[in-house]
Amino acid sequence: MAGAHSNHAVAQSASQLTFPADLPRADESGRVRVSDIDMWYAVFNKGGENPVLLIHGGLGSADNWGNQLPALIKSHKVIVADSRGHGRSTRSERRIGYAIMTDDYVALLDRLEIDKVALVGLSDGAIIGLDMAMRYPERLSKLWAFGANYNVAGLRPDAPDVDNHPLIGPALRKLRQDYEKLSPTPTDYDSFFKAVNEMWAKEPDYQPEQLARITTPTVIADGEHDEFIKRAHTEELARLVPGAKLVILPDVGHLASWQNPRLFNEEMMRFLGEGAD
Repeated sequence: MAGAHSNHAVAQSASQLTFPADLPRADESGRVRVSDIDMWYAVFNKGGENPVLLIHGGLGSADNWGNQLPALIKSHKVIVADSRGHGRSTRSERRIGYAIMTDDYVALLDRLEIDKVALVGLSDGAIIGLDMAMRYPERLSKLWAFGANYNVAGLRPDAPDVDNHPLIGPALRKLRQDYEKLSPTPTDYDSFFKAVNEMWAKEPDYQPEQLARITTPTVIADGEHDEFIKRAHTEELARLVPGAKLVILPDVGHLASWQNPRLFNEEMMRFLGEGAD
């Protein structure tokens, strides 16, 4: 969400989005009771090493990782899941927030008897990754956080009209279609959308001293033309997390994993291959 030159991204067309392929066949999948919801998950290359947890962005689902899983499962055990209220997972009366979603993922790892993972998060998934690094550092070997803000001041005041944006608009329409196809409450998208937007209006709200306590090896990544997050905010986040590396992917925006999957995957795999536990 960061680029100062978003006019480049606006000039792009929806044809430049590579919507994710169907997920490969999982070794294990289903719903498990986590706190007050039923959380859907899947495990690929179950006997593999160096486990990686993928956490999708807001309004999305694990199906958003269809461009990344084929590259990952060759060398990693991979866990995906649908955050509460998203995709196939249920939602309760509790307000959706980053802390509760982080707790859900930690509980899922407990259920799967997985002690530690490398976490790759997109947007809301990246924020969940930061939250986990602050509150559950023992569960992470490393963190790739793409398109995260650490407070609402990091959001761009000149963000585009998403419905009419040539990239964001088609992506949002696909996310709605996926929700209606996957969700156990397929007619509740408008209520779900409102709940997520209410979270975005107030969260995250992390303090510099909290981020300064992160010990997990971290990459703070974003697209050069991110439509939602200020570039300066992304750069500041990378400075606040001790030892974090800043990676800005060229010629893409917030939807980099769909705009240029090859570039996204190259950078992701390079990170996961560096000093893997």
